[in-house]
Amino acid sequence: MASSIIRSFNNPTCHSNPFASCHSEEAKRPKNLAQGKLHEESRDPSPSPKVKMKPPSILHVDLDAFFVSVEQALDPTLRGKPVIVGGHSPRGVVSSASYEARSYGIRAGMPLTQAHRLCPQAIFLQGNFSRYYQASQRFMDILKDITPDVEPLGLDEAYLDVSSFGPAREIALQIKSRIKQELDLTASVGIASCKVVAKVASDLSKPDGLLEVAPGEERSFLAPLPVGKLPGVGRKTKRLLEEMGITTIGQLAALPSSILRQTFGVAGETLHRYANGIDESKVEPVTQVKSISRETTFAEDTLDRGFLKAMLRYLSEQVGAELRGQDKQARCITLKLRYADFETITRSRNLKAATNRDHTIFEVGTQLLEKALSQSRKLVRLIGIRVSNFTGVERQLEMLDATANKLEQVDKAVEHIRQKHGFASIQTGRTLTLSNTPRTPSPKHRPNLH
Repeated sequence: MASSIIRSFNNPTCHSNPFASCHSEEAKRPKNLAQGKLHEESRDPSPSPKVKMKPPSILHVDLDAFFVSVEQALDPTLRGKPVIVGGHSPRGVVSSASYEARSYGIRAGMPLTQAHRLCPQAIFLQGNFSRYYQASQRFMDILKDITPDVEPLGLDEAYLDVSSFGPAREIALQIKSRIKQELDLTASVGIASCKVVAKVASDLSKPDGLLEVAPGEERSFLAPLPVGKLPGVGRKTKRLLEEMGITTIGQLAALPSSILRQTFGVAGETLHRYANGIDESKVEPVTQVKSISRETTFAEDTLDRGFLKAMLRYLSEQVGAELRGQDKQARCITLKLRYADFETITRSRNLKAATNRDHTIFEVGTQLLEKALSQSRKLVRLIGIRVSNFTGVERQLEMLDATANKLEQVDKAVEHIRQKHGFASIQTGRTLTLSNTPRTPSPKHRPNLH
């Protein structure tokens, strides 16, 4: 892994190289005449001087090549090698790639078949979500030890507002140190007065870097960067901007917002603010999980009811385990199907009593599946199951139900084995058929947060 990059951006004369360490004597003097005027006015007790508010200190912390890095921490022999996490299915995509693999042009979201062609010597791993989820939880715990104002953006990145907790750079270094010592992972950190600039700074500092943008220098920091570096500019937006002659963020910032609104609607105004280094959105801590889901895309489109039900059972067991791990029950179960022509449907059912039992989730999902299959004969490309409308664990009624109690004991016994030996170490009757089929890539985890 590359050595840590610790840089500051605090001088507009150095904006052509955002990684340069620039320091100016200007910083030692009042930044403008208004500051000096404020000092003079403070001597007069009659008017109440306006106190200039200190700019926020926002950190964007992003773990480097997260899935791969977790695998390398568990197996150090993988370090320094091109490693790709994404399963073995030819229809799958790259979930994570080491920096050695990225040097061959491999990127997340790329089809695995293309990744094989670009780097046939790479080590391909199917991945283990439970490992990544545990590492993510420990990562978030480290961040929450610093401040409660943590806004996760997924498993491996988050915003922090450290405005009230001391020098941002010292806090960032402390976070990086703890992540390395406790998780054996590396993180890149961007520091700025707003979220969008902090995000760009962390991206530029990868891997294992730290880049701080001084307050007031946001626009000059962003100006020379390619427009595709700006959050919110995807491939389609980038292509449209290039057709307009816009290739840098500075050019985007100079364009009248009215033109951007005409082209991109309300999103155009947001892009204009971002390009000028303006982002007034606050760090919003996640306090409640709204839903939990699992889904998987098949290597081959299918209408095999037995296979579809076996996969649904497998996904239901994962969702149930997640529910019980959070001491929650759900009142709504939703089936998701995507057909071979990419049409996607969802079918939901609200329950009279909340549940976190694998069997109930599967049974309701099966009923929804049978109804959907009776209405369409199209081949199925993807299946998923989601639970929502959470409550706490309700046990009174279950205690009177001997069958429910037995199912609970079975779930607990299975979970104990899986926690010790991995999720695939034990399978139920229906899911045994999945062991010998090539149609089973690893399921995707999609927790939806509020």
